[in-house]
Amino acid sequence: LVLRSGALPAPISRSNEQLIGPSLGHDSIQQGLKAALAGGGFVLLLMFLFYKKAGFIANFSVLFNLMLQIAVLSMFSASLTLPGIAGLALVVGMAVDANVLINERIKEELRAGKSARAAVATGYDKAFSAIIDGNVTTLISGLILAQYGTGPIKGFAVTLIVGIITNLFTGVVVTRLFFEFWVRGKKTTQLGLT
Repeated sequence: LVLRSGALPAPISRSNEQLIGPSLGHDSIQQGLKAALAGGGFVLLLMFLFYKKAGFIANFSVLFNLMLQIAVLSMFSASLTLPGIAGLALVVGMAVDANVLINERIKEELRAGKSARAAVATGYDKAFSAIIDGNVTTLISGLILAQYGTGPIKGFAVTLIVGIITNLFTGVVVTRLFFEFWVRGKKTTQLGLT
């Protein structure tokens, strides 16, 4: 009663009404997929050109991350929506960021004169805290969005959370295995990174 006592009568009337068919949403998803694929392809090309063989390892890790993420989402019977595509694109960017951190740390260690194996081990150790910090802060944001968001926001959050978990696995475990296999037995300080 207290809240209603100061209310003024304000009738609501429609000024405009539009019906949108399903083709518009389909077109938006198709355009979003094209944009995500073009952007992701460009980033992967730059990673390969800039880091050579290490870029190939990073690109494999990013694509494996994407496949894992889609597999996990399909286990939940999730549908691919525009916010989901945005979540996938964001996670690809975060995966590339993790690989850039690792590669740059390895380059620093190689410049310091360490052997290939020692540079990889130290590079991963030094990059680990920055990768964890970035992923955990994004994970916290994703959990908050999943808890309080609705509809498309929740879909974005779920895609983001799954992507962060797969990103940590592929960025820290998978790429390290490939790097260690690559440098096994190499005595040189040259990995094609410098």
